[in-house]
Amino acid sequence: MVKNLTEGKPLKLLFFFALPMVIGNFFQQLYNMVDSMVVGKFVGEDALAAVGSSFPVVFLAVAIAAGLSMGCTVVISQLFGAGQIREMKTTISTALIALGVIGLAIMAAGELAAGPLLKLLGTDADIMADSLTYLRIYFGGAVFLFLYNTLNGIYNALGDSNTPLKFLMVSALTNIGLDLLFVIRFHMGVAGVAWATLIAQGLCAVVSFFVLIKRMKDMESEPAAADKKFAFFEANAARRIARVGVPSMLQQSIVSLSMMFMQGLVNSYGKVFVAGYTAATKIDTLAMMPNMNFSNAMSSYTAQNIGAGKDKRVVQGYKACLLMVLIFSLIITGIIYLFGPQLLSLFLNSGSEGSAMGYGLRYMKTVSVFYVLMGLMFVGNGLLRGAGDMGAFMLSSMSNLFSRVAIAYLLAHFIGSSAIWWSIPIGWGIGAIFSFIRV
Repeated sequence: MVKNLTEGKPLKLLFFFALPMVIGNFFQQLYNMVDSMVVGKFVGEDALAAVGSSFPVVFLAVAIAAGLSMGCTVVISQLFGAGQIREMKTTISTALIALGVIGLAIMAAGELAAGPLLKLLGTDADIMADSLTYLRIYFGGAVFLFLYNTLNGIYNALGDSNTPLKFLMVSALTNIGLDLLFVIRFHMGVAGVAWATLIAQGLCAVVSFFVLIKRMKDMESEPAAADKKFAFFEANAARRIARVGVPSMLQQSIVSLSMMFMQGLVNSYGKVFVAGYTAATKIDTLAMMPNMNFSNAMSSYTAQNIGAGKDKRVVQGYKACLLMVLIFSLIITGIIYLFGPQLLSLFLNSGSEGSAMGYGLRYMKTVSVFYVLMGLMFVGNGLLRGAGDMGAFMLSSMSNLFSRVAIAYLLAHFIGSSAIWWSIPIGWGIGAIFSFIRV
């Protein structure tokens, strides 16, 4: 069901629009979380470290898909807000074709580059074979990854965050079932969790595609364009998507590259540290979901209201998102401090200070205190992206990422491995300053 974000109270509207996105991304994160849980518990810490060492490369593919799909979200939101339905349909078709082709190209490139990228990251020889296996299978489903992200962005642009949630819930449960079947029953190890992810993600993308096609057929064009058919692909629509999508893709890709640089530093402390870091980042990623989705909701909300010429509502929505960020960040920080060991025990066995569990706890308790700062940056960047102010968006994002990597490597000479988790809130603070000044 499509939803107009240009009418109604911003706080209530944004909360109930973002809530299914938060829940949906929780289920999406279950893909990687369950992969890590299953291999960590039923295969061993080396297998967990192998999946963790692969993650920065996996995230690079996800970053490209998510960045380009954000261009679709912003442009389609603006057209929907302006009531230009025929042009919106053309843009949707163009986006699906373009990103499907890019997904196929990434699939081929990933198969060839997986080995060299893992060597570049300094992956431990003991886990190299499993890491390579996981990556090659994952890249085999890259086209589904791109289609899913594009479709998810389109639904969000139409104000519908409930439909993607339903697909993700079924897909995540399918992934969990296949993980357990392939690893425990068939003893497929790391390959099993990779195949489970590919199959579940593929089913989600295909079903989501056919539901969207039916919905587009039911939407009537505006009266002025009632006699005109929409084009399946249009160069102008592709260029308009690219103006927002390419900067978003570059930002997301640099996020991934910064993770690769960080993974290289993490790998230098040994596979026990890698296992603890991997488990902690799984919890950390899940904890950041509400703020990330408030940012995405802010982008769709901003784009629709700018398209409808209601600029004052954008400021009201920004303040509402900041309030939600404050409340959710404090709740999540409290949960991590109260139940940190129990959360990490989903991936790791109990251990002393120098164990994987010990490293993971130190990471989580340091970073979680600063989730409010991260939320401030994310919501500001969501507004800038929705408004099409990609220069300011890139400046905030890049300052966060470059400073994070530089500070981690610099501080590592003085405080050792702790530099990795202290660099994260420092980067958030620097990025938040830039976005807040611009907003």
